[in-house]
Amino acid sequence: MTAFNLITQIIGIAAMLFNVLSFQQKEQRRLIFMQLFGSLLFAVQFLMLSIAAGEFMMGCALNICGIVRGYVYSHKEQCRAEHPAWLIGFIAAYLTSYVLTFTVFGTTPTAANFIIEFLPVIAMTATTISFSMKEARHVRLLGFINSPAWLCYNLLRASIGGALGEIFGLGSVIIGIIRMDIKKEKNHHQTNA
Repeated sequence: MTAFNLITQIIGIAAMLFNVLSFQQKEQRRLIFMQLFGSLLFAVQFLMLSIAAGEFMMGCALNICGIVRGYVYSHKEQCRAEHPAWLIGFIAAYLTSYVLTFTVFGTTPTAANFIIEFLPVIAMTATTISFSMKEARHVRLLGFINSPAWLCYNLLRASIGGALGEIFGLGSVIIGIIRMDIKKEKNHHQTNA
């Protein structure tokens, strides 16, 4: 493994840590803010992976969108993030990135690449929908769509940090649901009984 490849994977692992720890946050704003930093590092990692592969990877463009999305949804009041135009705009940006990946950035248009490069579009859409909701538990629940899609993409694109991140992320989602959502619901029922 070259030094460039090692640094690339270390950046992905650092990004993974931000994303995994994000699911343990009680407040949605903190959860989103941590994912913003994860997106920043994953954008750098996918750019480096693209350079090494000699072919642009969708993960870079979508993580750049993820940085903007993280800012908007972590500053909901100032950005008026509840307006449906944000959700529609982000999904349009994901779809545009998908088209540009093949038309401008030169990814080989094969059936396999069409499917592989669409996986992060599914993941980003699920996460954006969850960010537009009011509670952190929605982000955790939609993590069951987001994480498997990113996991497959990361495995197919040789992002070790990304793949590990999604495996740990799914575990963190489950732990977060048990710690904060199920216990909260149980305590709520006991209080009202």
